[in-house]
Amino acid sequence: MTRLAGFVLHHRKRVMAAWGVIFIAGMVASGAVSNRLSFDFSLPGQPGYETARQTIAAFGNGGDQAPAIEVVTVPAGHTVAGDASSIAAGFAAARAAQPRVRVVDLASTGDQRFITADDRSTFALLFEPTATSFAGDAAATAIQAALRTALPGDQVATTGLEALQTGGASSGPGVLLETLVAGAGALVVLALVFASFLALVPLAIAAVSILATLLLILGLTTLTEVSFIVQFLVSLVGLGVAIDYSLLLVTRWREERAKGADNHTAVTIAVATAGRAIALSGLTVGIGLIALVVLPVPGLRSVGIGGMLIPVVSVAVSLTLLPALLGGIGPRVDWPRVRKEAHASRAWTAWARLIVRHRSIAATVGVAILAVLIVPVLHLQVGATSASALSQTGPPHAAYQQLLDGGVPGGVLTPIEVLVHADQASATLDRLSRVPGIVTADLPTGSSRNGLVDLIALPRDETVNSSTLAAVTAVRDAMASQPGVVGVSGLGAIELDYSHAVFGNFPLMFTLVALATLLLLTRAFRSLVLAVKAVAMNLLSLAATFGLLTWFWQDGHGSNALFGIPATGAITFWLPLMVFAFLFGLSMDYEVFILARVREEYDRTGSTDTAVIEGVGRTGRLVTSAALILFFSFASLASAPNTDIKVLATGLGAGILLDATVVRALLVPALISMLGSWNWYIPGWLARVLRVSPDAPRTLPAPAERDAETAA
Repeated sequence: MTRLAGFVLHHRKRVMAAWGVIFIAGMVASGAVSNRLSFDFSLPGQPGYETARQTIAAFGNGGDQAPAIEVVTVPAGHTVAGDASSIAAGFAAARAAQPRVRVVDLASTGDQRFITADDRSTFALLFEPTATSFAGDAAATAIQAALRTALPGDQVATTGLEALQTGGASSGPGVLLETLVAGAGALVVLALVFASFLALVPLAIAAVSILATLLLILGLTTLTEVSFIVQFLVSLVGLGVAIDYSLLLVTRWREERAKGADNHTAVTIAVATAGRAIALSGLTVGIGLIALVVLPVPGLRSVGIGGMLIPVVSVAVSLTLLPALLGGIGPRVDWPRVRKEAHASRAWTAWARLIVRHRSIAATVGVAILAVLIVPVLHLQVGATSASALSQTGPPHAAYQQLLDGGVPGGVLTPIEVLVHADQASATLDRLSRVPGIVTADLPTGSSRNGLVDLIALPRDETVNSSTLAAVTAVRDAMASQPGVVGVSGLGAIELDYSHAVFGNFPLMFTLVALATLLLLTRAFRSLVLAVKAVAMNLLSLAATFGLLTWFWQDGHGSNALFGIPATGAITFWLPLMVFAFLFGLSMDYEVFILARVREEYDRTGSTDTAVIEGVGRTGRLVTSAALILFFSFASLASAPNTDIKVLATGLGAGILLDATVVRALLVPALISMLGSWNWYIPGWLARVLRVSPDAPRTLPAPAERDAETAA
C-alpha cells in the first residue's frame, strides 16, 4: 500500500487523466447499458422450466409467467349470456390485433366458470410472449383497446399479477432519479461529517466508480447475458460503497494532517492504513456476491458476476484517484475545516468506554435485541407476493376484486398449464379436472400446435408461495403417471423450480462464503478468534434482518403503515438470497473498518480495552455516517412501484442500520472487551499456512487492573 501511494503521488496527473478518460467513456456507455441487459429467468434442467420452454416453442407464449386478464362487464340490464356472441366477436377482434397472444376466453372453452355469479362479467386469460423489459404490458394494452372498440358499451379492464404489482404503472422514478436522490442524502451526511467542501470529493469518487462499473458491465454483456437487476445495484449500492471507502480514507488523511504530517506523508499513511481496510472490505463484499455463481440460475449468476465489479471498481478508484486528488487539491478543498480530526470523537470514545466498563450488560442487551428480531424468521414463507398485498387501488385491483366477488377462484391469477400430446388430451383433461385443489380445467379451441395441446387449469387459490403450492404439487404428482403428458408449467411450477434450484444449493453457497471470509479475515487480522466472531456476528445480523422482513412484510406489521401495502404472506423466493449476498459483504465493511483500527491500536498499545476505546472512538462516527449513506441509497430504491423491489430495499436498508447500531456499536466492542487477549489468538499451524506471525494469548489482567485501565 505504501508503494501504491508513492506511485500514485508521483504520477498524480496521469492517474487523474486516465480516470477522466474512463469517466467520459462511462458516460457514453451508460445510455447503452440498459438496452443490453437481460431479463433471463431461466432454470436449465428444472422440470417446470423445461416444460415452459417446450410450450413457448410450440405456441410462442405462456409457460413461464402469469397471464394478463381482461375483464369485460356488460351494462346494467344486460347479461353475459345474452351478449355472448358480441363478446366472442370482441375477443376475436382482440386475437386479430395481437396474433402472438393466446386468448383463452368463454367462447374458446365453453366453461361457465368464466362468467361471474351475477352474469354481468366475464374474463379472458392472455398468454403472452416472454417479457423482455419493464416497458409495460403493450400486448394487454393493445387487446384492451381492441375490446373497447369492438364493445363500446361494455366496461373493459386489465388485471393479473403484473398489473397488480404496480397498480397499472409501468415504471417508477427511474434509476437516474433514484441515484440523484440518494446522492443528495449522502451529500448532507458528508457535509455534517467533514464540515468543509471536502464533502464533494467522495461524491466525485462515487460518480467515477459508477460510470466505470457501467462501462465494464457493457463490455461484460458482449461475453454473457447480464441481469437487468445489476443496473440498480451498480447505481445505488455502488454509490454507497464508493462513498464509504472514500469516507474512510479521507478521514484518516485528515487525522494524519491534524497530527502535523505534510500532505504527501498524510496521503501515504492513509493509504497504508485505511487503504488496507478498504482493500479487505472490497474483498469481503466481492466474496458474498461471487458465491452466487454456484447457483444453477443464470440470472442470479450474472448478478453475482456483475455485482462483484461494484466493490472491485470502487476499491480501485478509492486507492488511486482519491489519493491523487488529495495529494493535489485536497488541502484547498478542505475548507473551512470546522471539524478537526486530531482527536477521536468525544461522544464515541465515551460510548466505547461505557461499553467496556459494562461489557457484560452491553453484550446481554445486544443479544436480547437480536433474539427478539430473529424470532419471526421461524415462520418465514418463501414464494411470490400474494395478490392481497399488491396494489390496493386502481383499475387492476377493482377488476380483480370484481372477479372474486363474482365467485371466480383466486387461482385465476396463476393458472396451471399441462402440456400433453394431442392424442391423450381428452383423457388427461378428465384426470386433471379431478385433482384436489383444481376448480376447473379446459382444453381451449385452437390450443393444439405441432401435435401438442396446452391444457389450462384454474386452482382454487393463487399458487404463489410455499403454503399455496399444494395444487401444483398435486397436479405434478397426478400427471407423472398420465400417458402422453410432457410436463406441467405455469408460475406455480416455476416457483417450485426456483425453490429447488436456489435453496437446494444454498448450503454450498453459504459454506463457500463462510470459509473464504474466515480465511481472509484470519489472514488480515492475524486472529482466528476475531474472524470467527466476525462471521458469527454477520450471521446473527442477517438472521435478525430476515426476522424483521418477516415481521414487517410477510406479517404486515409495518408495510401497511409505511407503504399502504397489506401483509405479503411470503417473501419472494429470490429476495432472501439477494439480501444475504449483498448484506453479508456490506455489513462486513463495518466490521473491517472497526477491527482494522482496533488491531492497529492493539499493536501500538498492547491493551485490548484501550484498543477498543480508541478504535471505536475513531471509527464510530465514520461507520454511522457510512451506514446512513447506504440507507439513503436503499430508501431511494424503495420508491420503485414494484413490491418486490420495495422488500429488497427495506431489507438491505434495515439490515445496514441494524448492523451498524446493535451489532457493530454495541455487541462487537462488548465481546472484544470480554475476550481480552484471546481476541488475538491464531494456532501456530494456521499462522504458518497463512504466512503470518502468531500472537499467543497474553495473561489476562486481574479484574481490578482492568477496571483501573478502563477508567483511565
